[in-house]
Amino acid sequence: MAESQEYERHPRATVNRLKARGKYDYSTIHTILNSTPILHVSFPANGDDPFPALLPMLGCTGSYPPPPPPPTPPSAPGSFPEDSDLNLLAEDPASGPKNIYLHGHSSARLFRSSAGPLPVTIAATSMQGVVLALSPFHNSCNYASVVVHGYASPVTDEAERLYALTRITDNLVPGRWGRSRNPPTKAEMTTTGVLRVDIASASAKVRVGGPNDDRHDLRDEAVVGSVWTGVVPCWLQFGNPVESGHNKVKGVPSYLTEWVENENERGRSVAIMAVEGSSPK
Repeated sequence: MAESQEYERHPRATVNRLKARGKYDYSTIHTILNSTPILHVSFPANGDDPFPALLPMLGCTGSYPPPPPPPTPPSAPGSFPEDSDLNLLAEDPASGPKNIYLHGHSSARLFRSSAGPLPVTIAATSMQGVVLALSPFHNSCNYASVVVHGYASPVTDEAERLYALTRITDNLVPGRWGRSRNPPTKAEMTTTGVLRVDIASASAKVRVGGPNDDRHDLRDEAVVGSVWTGVVPCWLQFGNPVESGHNKVKGVPSYLTEWVENENERGRSVAIMAVEGSSPK
């Protein structure tokens, strides 16, 4: 029997309205999560507060232990990798179910729960275009969103904590962990908490294409001739790196400038593909 390539469809995570926009495959869900590094995490509040708590947190998907990394050329002690050698903890988003790793301050209540794994809901959304129709009631947005339900537990194993922190760092800026001051200090590891979320259910919803106008409006030449319709593509645009007041490195490293260029082009490409009615594979 062929191995499933998607998360099991659970009623809590099944897309009911506009079902064709629903996606459950590993690749789509993991790609959206990893391209939206600030995830919104909701969980039960303490005491009698009827409202769930909600926190924006840095995170990404991961599987521990990870696959073997590519070989790294030897370098002198204390030196940094060459710009061309990313040596990332990269993982294929389609390779199977993943966990989600989140990081925050160890004193936060998410890390102090003693009642076992904490149920959480994680949401991620990226907007790729503003869709303008003849009627404001048919305006929309092109977007890619994910909702995950799972159980969060603090990671206590030091090797897994280092893996998760490396993954989160390199997911934000590829290769940054290996080009930073390492290893972490005891104080840094003590004050930084890591959560592993075991995914119980997950689904994505993706909208692409142009406006879906009412047929009556489309037959009205006066309306069609006076109201502009179409899509305004949008994407996250990274600017030129600005050095800090204490930076002593001459020039911006090529791995950073290339990342900025690649991310800007990727965002533009995804937004244009959405206008044309397709989503990235």
